[in-house]
Amino acid sequence: MDGINIKGVQKTSMIDYPGNIVSTVFLSRCNFRCPFCHNPELVFDEVKDDVDVGEFLSYLESKKGWLDGICITGGEPTLHLGLKGFMQKVKQLGMKIKLDTNGTAPEIMKELIEENLVDYIAMDIKASLENYETVVNVAVDKDKIMQSIELLKLGKVDYEFRTTAVPDLFDNEEAHSIGKMVKGAKKYSLQQFRNSDKVLDKSYQDKEPYLAPELQRFAKIIEDYVENVEIRGID
Repeated sequence: MDGINIKGVQKTSMIDYPGNIVSTVFLSRCNFRCPFCHNPELVFDEVKDDVDVGEFLSYLESKKGWLDGICITGGEPTLHLGLKGFMQKVKQLGMKIKLDTNGTAPEIMKELIEENLVDYIAMDIKASLENYETVVNVAVDKDKIMQSIELLKLGKVDYEFRTTAVPDLFDNEEAHSIGKMVKGAKKYSLQQFRNSDKVLDKSYQDKEPYLAPELQRFAKIIEDYVENVEIRGID
C-alpha cells in the first residue's frame, strides 16, 4: 500500500491495547527526537525492509475471532499519508484499532475519530509546555499539542494520556504542570523509564530509573487533576 511503511509487526500482544488481544504494527519515522526513545531505528527510518501490507491484512483476516484488532505505533503514525487507507482496510475486517501518537497532528486525529476509524488513542505528553522543545529536541507547535489534548477530552473516542518519567526530565514540578495540561482527562498513565541499550541518546543508558515510591509520589500529584492515574513498568 502506498504511503505507509510498516517496519515490524508483533503478531500477538496482550498489553498494547487495554483489555484486547492485538497485533502491534510499527511504522517508521518520527518528528520528535526524544533522547530516551527506545525505537531509534524507527525514528531515523533505518529498517530497510517493509512488511508487505497485503500479507499482513491476510494474516489479520485469518485470525478473526481470535485477535480483537491492532495497535498502530511508531515512530509517529500520523506522518504516513497512507495511514487512513490502511485503517479503513483493517476496519473492513471488523477489527478494533488503537493509535499511539505524539499529538502533533490534531487535524488527522479529528478526521480519524469522525470517520470511526479509531477506537482508542494513546497520546504521549512529553513534557510541560514550557519544557516541550527541550525534551523532544525539535521546534514544537504547542497549540497543536493542546488542540489534541482538548480533542481527546471531548470523549468521542476512548483514550489515555501518558508520560515517561525520565530522571532529570520529570519531577514534582513537571507532574503538576502536566496535570494542569490534561486536567479533567479520563485516564493518565505514568510510564517507567527504561535505560536499555537501544535508547536514542546513549548517555541515557547510564540514568537509573525512578524507584517505585518516587513514581507513586508523582502519580499522587497527578491524581489532583485526573481521576484515573496508573503506573506502568514497575514490578
